[in-house]
Amino acid sequence: MGKTDANLAALTELFGQVWREPFMVQAFLPDVSKGDKRIVLVDGKPAGGVNRLPKAGEIRSNLAVGGKGAATELTPRELEICAKLGPELAKRGLVFVGIDVIAGYLTEINVTSPTGIVAIDAFNGTDTPGLIWDAIEARFAKL
Repeated sequence: MGKTDANLAALTELFGQVWREPFMVQAFLPDVSKGDKRIVLVDGKPAGGVNRLPKAGEIRSNLAVGGKGAATELTPRELEICAKLGPELAKRGLVFVGIDVIAGYLTEINVTSPTGIVAIDAFNGTDTPGLIWDAIEARFAKL
């Protein structure tokens, strides 16, 4: 569906009538078939990422719906996104955040129980929960 699709107006009207909450529409990025990278930031700094690949016949890559995690490195573009976003997240007191990036585009910022740290730690041999607790303790030590 594109901006000129005849169903867009009808769907927008339907969503507006059915749900009281605001809704968001985002462009479909075909490169999601190559993965939707979840990057975890701890106190504004990237702790690691996992590339989530959709299962056959599916466009959603979330691990909870059958997506498969794959080891990955953060690209220069993803590090750039983290460098721009991270300080603001930390300034707002957001210690544990998961962002989603598809083909170099930031698509989501998850601040309520973001997933992915189990897979990230399994692939990287890291201890993200330890980083989170260290960041929390450091914040409380300043109080």
